[in-house]
Amino acid sequence: MSQPFDRVILGDLVLPDRVLEGGYVAVRGETIAAIGEGAPPPAAATEDHSGRLVFPGLVDGHMHTASSIGWPGIEGSTLSAAAGGVTTCVDMPYDIPLPVTDAAILRDKVEWLHRLAHVDVALYGTIRKDAGGEEMVEAIAGLAEAGACSFKFSTYEYDAVRFPRIDPVLMREAFAEIAKTNLMVAVHNEDQELVMKLTAEAKAAGRTDPIMHCRTRPPLAENLANLAIFEIGLETGAHVHIAHSSLSRGFNIAEDFRRAGARSSGEACLHYLCMTEEDVVRLQGFGKCNPPFRTAEEVERMWASLLAGKVAYVSTDHAPWQRERKEYKGDIFALGAGLTGMQSFAPVMFTLLEERGLPLTLMAKYLAAEPARYHGLDPKKGGIAVGGDADLCVIERGDFTFDQAAILDRPEFQHSAYHGRALRGRVAATYLRGTLIWDGASVLARPGSGRFVPRQHDRPVVLG
Repeated sequence: MSQPFDRVILGDLVLPDRVLEGGYVAVRGETIAAIGEGAPPPAAATEDHSGRLVFPGLVDGHMHTASSIGWPGIEGSTLSAAAGGVTTCVDMPYDIPLPVTDAAILRDKVEWLHRLAHVDVALYGTIRKDAGGEEMVEAIAGLAEAGACSFKFSTYEYDAVRFPRIDPVLMREAFAEIAKTNLMVAVHNEDQELVMKLTAEAKAAGRTDPIMHCRTRPPLAENLANLAIFEIGLETGAHVHIAHSSLSRGFNIAEDFRRAGARSSGEACLHYLCMTEEDVVRLQGFGKCNPPFRTAEEVERMWASLLAGKVAYVSTDHAPWQRERKEYKGDIFALGAGLTGMQSFAPVMFTLLEERGLPLTLMAKYLAAEPARYHGLDPKKGGIAVGGDADLCVIERGDFTFDQAAILDRPEFQHSAYHGRALRGRVAATYLRGTLIWDGASVLARPGSGRFVPRQHDRPVVLG
């Protein structure tokens, strides 16, 4: 008689609402067939992680695999993800040389994913800056039908083609069409006119030192953009989402608009829960990201927003740039904005919760269940539940130090704002659809092991 399960994984299961000590996950094929506590059921293989914590595989709702070297960047980013306990990446559309603005480009990107990805990947779509009328409508509908999980726009222009500013007129038209799909539209939230004016003034004064990155992108730049995008969302009925709020005020604004009947939300990035302006001075270009790090007081307010349930989820905004693009040589404005975050995501968040004495269930909720829900990937992704994919992140407690040299990506991307940080845990194992892909020392998955994950349903996200 054959065994009823292919594999049983033992450990303390961390769910969004509780911890099952001495628990087990029973896998059949690629999916979870049973979970429980106590004596495990028989299986063809048993993997014992007793004494370790078994989380759902993390779902990173915001990353850029192809912003610096194009689609080949998928390989290294997802390799790093596997080592970091991230089993599903939600990848942004601002790729080199062209962004994902129609179904044909999305399908091409899916082919690259199936050749290069080590973990599963869901995809954002966007629109062209010069889009309009029937062409824009067809592109939005086509991306939704092709499986895009969300849309992404920006109020600040980094590149006229790859990462354009979408003005309020076009944004209003696009939001109205996106509302028909029930997909979320995330927006990079910085006011372009204010940032450009302050940057020009700083350069004219000869102030190009690292702290000026923070001073030229003040909280006001975020909040002006937040108000604009949520007003357009309120009028059109679209679910509008702050792609990365560095300020607790952003979550309060989203909450105010929800009370007015809008579908509004926002995410925090991990670095806004632990990095400050002083870190930009210390790290120089390796601490440059947009929006920038804020004050230590703001970090505490961000935690208060998270604990109050105002934050949709926590992401990395992983955006690796070549080391030469991050090395400060006297002009902070000349450097690329973005941090590496895949391999540090799980251990740093785990450490922050441990240091603050907070429930580890918050990690299962805000780094797995909620990003999967907001992007319509549930119930396939984001949980330890019967019928879902058997994606797991196993954390071993201990005293460790994050070493950027251990980042599994191209050598030019082996840098991290968390280099040298003391950690309370490490990723001891990662399972993707029931298969061990990281054993604590090596990635066992091969390029192409990952799959494209289309949006699983067209239900709107229920907002708090």
